[in-house]
Amino acid sequence: MKAFLLAAVLCLAIPAAAQTAKPKVKIDTSYGPFVVELEPDLAPKTVANFLRYVQEGFYSDTIFHRVIKGFMVQGGGMLKDLTEKPVHEAVFNESRTTFAAGLKNTRGAVAMARTDNPQSATAQFFINTVDNPGLDPQAGNPQEYGYCVFGRVVSGMAVVDQIEKVHTLWYHGMPNVPEYPVRIKTAELLPAP
Repeated sequence: MKAFLLAAVLCLAIPAAAQTAKPKVKIDTSYGPFVVELEPDLAPKTVANFLRYVQEGFYSDTIFHRVIKGFMVQGGGMLKDLTEKPVHEAVFNESRTTFAAGLKNTRGAVAMARTDNPQSATAQFFINTVDNPGLDPQAGNPQEYGYCVFGRVVSGMAVVDQIEKVHTLWYHGMPNVPEYPVRIKTAELLPAP
């Protein structure tokens, strides 16, 4: 009887665990693939925004257009000629709540890129290649939002490290542009386990 009850409990627990699995997105680049695990419970608006672009196929054939050694790699919004793709409306910056929940700009963390306007993030994202506490909301400064972390690289960080090492130059008035385009071939939501 105990064995039957244990089996019944385990059968109930497995679907519950599958329901709580965090979504993962595989990003295949010209340097190889890496996988990002997202945090929909902690950054619901940001994750929904990112997944919208993924499901629309938006990231295919975009590039990592800004690469800074010892800092981060940024991409997901420009084509290889550095023209920007049309985007949806900006997403609300959830950095204050995500930071309070423990999501920080540490090595491997994926965050939204934006302009000086904290509410300007659309499609572009970046991957921290080192710990970058200066990108988090700053205590004592209510004007400083920081950059919203919404996931982390869980597989293929070596690919990101390779991208970080590419030679960069000034191109059309932009610094830190890879000399040879680092292409995002595809970004796809992986099936739930």
